[in-house]
Amino acid sequence: MSMEPGSPLSSVAGGLQKVFDNAFAEIRQVREAFTPRLTPREVGTITSVTTGIAKVSGLPGVGADELVTFPGDVLGIAFNVDAREIGVVLLGEYWHLHAGDEVRRTGRVMDVAVGEGLLGRVIDPLGRPLDENGPVNSTKRLPVERPAAPIMDRAPVTVPLQTGLKVIDALIPVGRGQRELILGDRQTGKTAIAIDTILNQRDQDVVCVYCAIGQRASAVAKAVATLLEKGALEYTVVVVTEGNDPPGLAYIAPYVATSIAEFFMEAGRDVLIVYDDLTHHARAYRELSLLLRRPPGREAFPGDIFYIHSRLLERATHLRKELGGGSLTALPIIETEAQDISAYIPTNLISITDGQIYLSPSLFELGIMPAVDVGRSVSRVGGK
Repeated sequence: MSMEPGSPLSSVAGGLQKVFDNAFAEIRQVREAFTPRLTPREVGTITSVTTGIAKVSGLPGVGADELVTFPGDVLGIAFNVDAREIGVVLLGEYWHLHAGDEVRRTGRVMDVAVGEGLLGRVIDPLGRPLDENGPVNSTKRLPVERPAAPIMDRAPVTVPLQTGLKVIDALIPVGRGQRELILGDRQTGKTAIAIDTILNQRDQDVVCVYCAIGQRASAVAKAVATLLEKGALEYTVVVVTEGNDPPGLAYIAPYVATSIAEFFMEAGRDVLIVYDDLTHHARAYRELSLLLRRPPGREAFPGDIFYIHSRLLERATHLRKELGGGSLTALPIIETEAQDISAYIPTNLISITDGQIYLSPSLFELGIMPAVDVGRSVSRVGGK
């Protein structure tokens, strides 16, 4: 049957063609207007997992010290960035991770929540609360690794920080913005001096940060109970890593605590920070470095162990008035063995800090407490 112009069939065909043209035009408009939201992500693969370390292949664009995520929301820091493989320090429970699991980039470096809401709280280095007071109330975050204040931003150390211990305040005075090392053998009262100093800051308008690195849970619980009982926890932030935590958490703990302290310092407050202790911190970094096959040096510590501690302690300072006039006083603690203060880590910290308080086991055994050996102790700033 032929369709002649003007016939009923031709008019029906023309109508159908118009409908098809309109439909195709609408489809074309929808297709052109559709923009797929595709976010490209680099995905790597775990090749091996050891004690606190994961080796990862892939992720060609990952940067040094960048955070990466593993299954189960486990975080890691890209420590070794090689052409073929990445050495990642794990920051959480890693027992469920296996070779072949996916690893994703985050595009950011490690940071921590800071602010007034942290006062009176006990947290881990990832900012997670360890007490029973609910989530941490803080919205501002600061990077864990921050450069130390330039020389021209610093002011002389002139105001004393009272420890409440007569032998120290009279003979080895500590100034606000100073770095005073506390060292001595095991069980000679190092932590006791640090806790007493925190307790003495009550009504002194000084914010305190106590960083427990690789300590026994019972020892940390005792310190926190003392702070709570004496009313000192209300102006103190406690950052805790226990002895059974992954070495990566022990490594980042003092840097996290320092960023928290710097928030208050930059707000014009006087801050006291205690690192208890950097011996465990050095050992954790040595363990990570050996697992990552970095070249060992003296006592198997890596060659940059001095820089690890110097870049941490150089962040303690007294800012000039134009920048708020805040201060950060550091009391790092080091454990010696057999009264040997000439060992590698103690001599490093002695050279970095502005003086040291040495606790003698002989005086401790005689019942003299605090067992401060005045002949071996010095304050290179507070003594002026």
